[in-house]
Amino acid sequence: MKKYAVPQRLILATIFLLALTPQANGQLLKKLGKAAERAAERTVERRVEKETEEKTDQALDSIFEQDTEQSGSSGSPVPTGNPPDTSPTESSSEPSDSEPLPTVNNATESRQSEKRVHRAPDFEPGAVPLFEDDFAKDAQGDFPAKWDTNGSGEIVLIEGAQWFRLSGSSTYVPITNESLPENYTIEFDLLVQGLDRNTSSQAWIKLLLEDTPLFKRPNNMAMVELSPCPWISSPGVLEKVVNGERQIRNTIGKDYRTLIDGQSRISIAVNKSRMRVWMNDNKLVDVPRLVPDAVTTFKILTKGLRDDPSKDEVYITNFRIGKAGIDTRSKLITEGRLSTTAIQFASGSDDILPESYATIREIAGVLEENPEVKIRIIGHTDAEGDAASNLSLSKLRAAAVKNSMELQYGIAPDRILTDGKGESEPVGDNATDDGKAQNRRVEFLTL
Repeated sequence: MKKYAVPQRLILATIFLLALTPQANGQLLKKLGKAAERAAERTVERRVEKETEEKTDQALDSIFEQDTEQSGSSGSPVPTGNPPDTSPTESSSEPSDSEPLPTVNNATESRQSEKRVHRAPDFEPGAVPLFEDDFAKDAQGDFPAKWDTNGSGEIVLIEGAQWFRLSGSSTYVPITNESLPENYTIEFDLLVQGLDRNTSSQAWIKLLLEDTPLFKRPNNMAMVELSPCPWISSPGVLEKVVNGERQIRNTIGKDYRTLIDGQSRISIAVNKSRMRVWMNDNKLVDVPRLVPDAVTTFKILTKGLRDDPSKDEVYITNFRIGKAGIDTRSKLITEGRLSTTAIQFASGSDDILPESYATIREIAGVLEENPEVKIRIIGHTDAEGDAASNLSLSKLRAAAVKNSMELQYGIAPDRILTDGKGESEPVGDNATDDGKAQNRRVEFLTL
């Protein structure tokens, strides 16, 4: 902070008054000195307040001013700011020694540079890859070879990585060799920038699951609309269409506008009719019956984006579709029955092993999201030991699972009944290790 001198006229007046009455010099000096000090402090405070207001106005102005650069012979936009982080990382308040500090050019880039890409903790990518594309083999300025569109788009280089820029109003389809299975996941990195107050409130990035392979109007569709516009109050929509008739249309209900401005990881999990969508580790959508039958194709549709090199820029990379296993939560709701060997116990005991709690958490999630649902938990054992002991053990294990759901997840006791069947209902051969493992299971039945 700058240093300020006491006004000269105040000092001269003080000296003059002291000269008039020499006998009162000590007392008057003390009083006038304090008065001068208070006056000086008020002067400094007013000037500091003025400078603070000016600097605050400058900072606010910089937030709304877009300062983007263009480079490359093809005229492709190159976003400024720190390099996109395409690998999922743990969040950290301080950069590690191996990470260079980002160069921050303005307030908007500072906000983006603080982002870290997270994979959602309850998202598991499909183990069998069906389609993958990081656009590394495509030439800059070209449309990617493994995609189709009814519009336009191009590959650009951003901080050494290939990104696919999506244009104003187009549909983009990954060319796969097979239709989507019942259970699958979709992931990609999304980079959005160049947003300002002129970004249209009707601009959308639509995630589509449809029954048509290319660009015809679908009869069956599930859709999640993400808006890049930071100025609207309704930031997203989900919709279901069956046989040409709308069954569901509702707002997402979660405000992700600060997340979409910059780089994020989009993750989608589909288990038959259930669809979940995450942005980084934030779950935006989880609807048990959003996806209709006969859906075969995933598409990305853009709408209302300005086709300007530095405005409404939307890019994707590291795109992947993977085949996944059965979703336990969806199976319990849709079929009313779930049998699992993933809940394990210490040998001869009802002590639940730590690796079991992920499955227990999933089942508790069903009850949390469906407050009308009640269940019965049934324990089963293999044939080791005597039948009476196994019957008692199976009941204790079912009760242990119930207690865990009550104590850890707050499920009301009257929503869960328990029972045990011991070794009386085997599903595998008790003469083999694999058969015994199948028989040591826990069943969940909706009531």
